[in-house]
Amino acid sequence: MKVTFDDNPFQQIYTQLERLELKLDRLESKSPKVKKRSVKELADHCGVAELTVRNWITDGKVKAKRIGRRIFIEEEEFQNALSEVKSIKYKRN
Repeated sequence: MKVTFDDNPFQQIYTQLERLELKLDRLESKSPKVKKRSVKELADHCGVAELTVRNWITDGKVKAKRIGRRIFIEEEEFQNALSEVKSIKYKRN
């Protein structure tokens, strides 16, 4: 970037910010957004206790990621877990 002493410094900053915003927009469009759900959301949606969902995660039935102390389930895993729960619920004994 060519800087001259006659340029307005605020205009330079504004121009640099615009470039950064464009780069961020390009990066965001390249990476697919993965929606994450919490254990509570999955439990509420399935009609089971949170402990049940945590047991599914421990048993490996549902893949989850830990961020700090919170556990999140990706949308695809969420949908897979829902279909599995429905098949278990309506399974004949």
